[in-house]
This record gives sequence, structure tokens and C-alpha cells, in this order.
Amino acid sequence: MPRSKQAVLGLSFDYHDAAAALVVDGEVVAAAQEERFSRVKNDASYPRRAVEFCLNQAQVKPADLAAVIFYEKPVRKLERIVTHSLAHWPRSSNYLWDTIRTWAMLRKHDVDSRISEELGIPRSRVSFIDHHLSHAASAFCCSPYDEATVVTVDGVGEYETCTISHATEKSIVKLASTSTPHSIGLLYSAVTAYLGFRVNEDEYKVMGMAGFGVPRHVDFFKSLIELKPDGSFTLKQDYFNFSFPQAVPYTPKLAEVFGEPRVYDSPFVLKSTGPGDEAIVRRNQHYADIAASLQRSVEDFMLELCSYALKRTGIPVLCMAGGVALNGLANGRIKRELGCKLYVQPAAGDAGGALGAALYHSQYGLNIASRKPLLHSYLGSSFSEEAILRAAEELALKPTVKFKSEKELVDTTVGLLGQSKVIGWCQGRFEWGPRALGARSILANPQHPEMQAIVNEKIKFREPFRPFAPAVVAEEALRYFDFDRVDSPVDPEYFMLSVCKVRPEYARRLPAITHVDGTGRVQLVSPESNPLYYQLIKEFGRLHEIPILLNTSFNLRGEPIVNSPKDAMKTYCWCDMDGLVVGNYLFEKKA
Repeated sequence: MPRSKQAVLGLSFDYHDAAAALVVDGEVVAAAQEERFSRVKNDASYPRRAVEFCLNQAQVKPADLAAVIFYEKPVRKLERIVTHSLAHWPRSSNYLWDTIRTWAMLRKHDVDSRISEELGIPRSRVSFIDHHLSHAASAFCCSPYDEATVVTVDGVGEYETCTISHATEKSIVKLASTSTPHSIGLLYSAVTAYLGFRVNEDEYKVMGMAGFGVPRHVDFFKSLIELKPDGSFTLKQDYFNFSFPQAVPYTPKLAEVFGEPRVYDSPFVLKSTGPGDEAIVRRNQHYADIAASLQRSVEDFMLELCSYALKRTGIPVLCMAGGVALNGLANGRIKRELGCKLYVQPAAGDAGGALGAALYHSQYGLNIASRKPLLHSYLGSSFSEEAILRAAEELALKPTVKFKSEKELVDTTVGLLGQSKVIGWCQGRFEWGPRALGARSILANPQHPEMQAIVNEKIKFREPFRPFAPAVVAEEALRYFDFDRVDSPVDPEYFMLSVCKVRPEYARRLPAITHVDGTGRVQLVSPESNPLYYQLIKEFGRLHEIPILLNTSFNLRGEPIVNSPKDAMKTYCWCDMDGLVVGNYLFEKKA
């Protein structure tokens, strides 16, 4: 009789990026954020649909779960909020009472009971893991390495904002940590808010804006941060309010340094992005300079922190997670300048904590030795031909053609891209993490000089400074992009988590994916990771000389990336996208 499988469900919810992940006998079989199913951006609610998908994918019933692990310890988080608020009483009174009411109403303190009720399992089968340990496990246990230096950096978990650990097959040992209010993640979020964007959602926009600026304020930001000899750091608190941030997480002193904050969602116009009032252009340049200064300072700090961590462990392999690990510019410099092997967990934010929680319990709690590296991020749900036809009928859409073969699908799509058509591409299981990697992507010709503006303005409806990613076949990437090596098939470049320079001789030929600062957030594509997507890019290169496509996430501004064929068709109908390839079907708009 075969032995029973050991299935562990990891969960994250109640803050942002609610997610579920299922690990069976040490292997990740499914992982997804709730927002993909609920269609609510950054959905924080209990991930009921994501859990249902994960269990169905593995044909596991709740009663069969060996354990359910929550990605942090909520009572300790509440303890921190109360303690820090009381230290600032009575100014913090409104914030504290609002927080307590919210926690009571949503039962945030009673997570194990809620999970028990939802799944119909005993509370004894539900347990908790430290927030930063879940991040560390998500990084190391998904990597191909047997031993590594692990760095986790985010806003804040229970108390911690950063950890340095030494990970092996037997244990993850924390060597150093920093606690709130000293936080690089919260610093970045505070300036994100000052620059007129949403905290915990728009930090990547600051990275895009930074490319237009001059880092003239680096000395100011660097004066705020000090790395200590023990690997912890401090952040000057004069300019920030992280303990009870009811309105904005910064104090009036930040405006004394930089002037009035940018108005949320106001037009961003520079000389390089289009005509505009001279005073507005000058003001926006100031904001871009602040973004560039923050970004450069964070990159320099991350280099210093990771350099310390590598020296402390003596292991020249670095695994990273936490929201700050999604900073592709910093990741690119870490790999280039520190010369280490680098793995970044593709869902590095709080969603990834669900995966880390499940993996940690599987490897170190159940002692399952069959750990398998995460060689791709296609862990979400797929769809059937029936789902395509049903959605088309509901939305009164008729397919142009049903492809008879994979070759016909590739050839037809390449032909449309070669005509500078913008194509929605929906294939297979959707991606784990915030990056579209060729399963739920919008694709276009990167050689078209106006394609960046076309996709930004007519399809994505988003800011003109936002760059697009180049997806390139892995074996030819070094010809077009300035990075020196690929250490493994799970390098950051495979998950679109590293930014590098586009080689000058190709920057002019690839205007739609070359950012204003000459960089690109590259995605390497191999035949092993995504065969169909690889064939598409390869064939495009054969006909158009350069095997690179413009790739951006398949969603409109403010929406989650699409999940189902119906999601894809709705998005296709709501914008000026020229065509949609979903499964074996092509949909086109009449001229």
C-alpha cells in the first residue's frame, strides 16, 4: 500500500496580498493570490477561492491536510501596534482605537479559529510561523542551493523589518535582525506616498519615475540610514510616522526638505514625455529627482547590507525575499557588483509568505527531504476549451480562427506582432507573483518607435513614464543586455526581477522596451520553462532579426492580472488591443 502524501497548506491574509500555497511531499504544486479570483486588487480577505483552487489542483481534501500554516503571528503584530501606539499617546488614540475596532470586527486576532471554521478541520492542525522566517523559507526552499545566505527586507512583520540568516538543509539560523520603526520598506513606502502614489501597491512606479530623475538628494537619504556592526540598522525617525500613520506615513519635516508633496494621480509631464506648462514640468522634474535619489540610496544600502551578510556567513550564495526584494534595480546591482549567485523568490512580498510557511513546515517540521527547486512560476489555474467557448458566448465574441496546430498558432501570432499589432496572450497556468511571464501577458513589437506610448495610453491607461519588459530567448540575451552571466535556470532574470542596461548598439533598435535611463527589466525565456512562449519569441526573432518581444501584464490600470478566459476577453474588449490569443483561439477586432 503506498504511503499517504504529506500535504501542507500555507496561507497569508488580513493585511494585503492574500494567498494560498500547497506543498505536497516537499514539492510546490499550486500557489495563487486571491485577487486573481476575486478581481479585487491586493485583496486581503481570507483566500477562499485560492484555497479551493490549490486543493482541487492536487485533489486534496481539507481533512487530508497534514497542517495549515499561517505566514505570521497576528497576536504579536497586534502587540506591536498597541505598544508603539501607547508610546505616542494621546496623539495616537484615534489610530489605536480604529485598529482595535477593525481587528475585533474582522477577528484578526483569532486566525486559527477562522481557518478551522473555513476548512472544517481541528484548530490543533493550524499553526503559525514568524513573518520573516516565512520570507526566508520562501527564498531558500525554492532555490536550487543546499546552503545559502538569506536576506529578507520588507516594511514590517510582527516587529522585524529585516533579517540575515544562514540556511542549510537542516535549519535556517537567524544571525541578525532589525525591528520597527527602522525599516527600509517603510522608508520607500513613505516616499512613495509623498510622490503621490499608493502605499503597498505603487512602489514599483517610483522605480519607473526614478529613471527620469537625477539623484541629487542622495546625501540626504543616506544620512537617514546607518548600518551597525552587528548587521542591524537604524533609520532616523524625524521625517516619518510609522507608529500611527493615519493619513500619511511621513511628517511635515519631509515637506520642509522637499516642499509640497505631489498630488495623487496628477499628470506627470516632463520635457521627455511631452509638452506641458513649464512650472509643472519643473515641479515634476523635482519629484523625479527625489525618486532617483531614494532609489539610488536604497540600492547602495542593499549592496552594503548584502555584502555584510555574505561576509558574515562566508557563503557566496544569496537568497532574498520580502517586498524590497522586488526592487529589480537593486537586484541587478547586487548580482553584478557583489559577484554572488542570487535567487529571489518570485512572489517576494506577503503573498510569498504563504509559500514560505508551507515549505518551512514541510522541510523542517515534517522533515521531508525531497525538496525541489522552483524552476518556474506557473503555479496558478489553467482553463479548458469549454471555458473559452462559454466566455465567448457570454460576451458575444466570435473567434477569428481555431488553430489546428501549435505551429499555426505561433506563425499567426508572430505575423500579427510583425504588423505591430498588440496581442493579448493567455495560455496555461497563470504566474505566481506580480510579474507576467508569458502566461497572462500583453505582447507587442519592441522595435516599433511608438509602441511604448501606444500600449501605455490606449491599452494600459497608465502613466507615460512606466517602462515595459523585454522577453528574450535565454541563449541570446547576452548579445542585447549588459549582464555577465547566468548561474542557474532560476536566476532573477528568468522571473523579471533584475534590471540591466540594454547594450547601446541595440537600444535604438528596441525603443519600446528601453527605459529613459537605458535599462530594461529583462525576462529570460527557455524552452524548459515555457516552450510555447519560447517558440513564439524565437520565431519572431527569425523573421524580424531580434528574438525579443515587449511583454507587460495582461490587465488594465488598477486591476489584477487576468485569470480566466472571461477576464482576458473583458480586458480585450475594454481597450484598444488588436487581438487576443487564448488557448487555441484567436479573436480579432474588425477594422
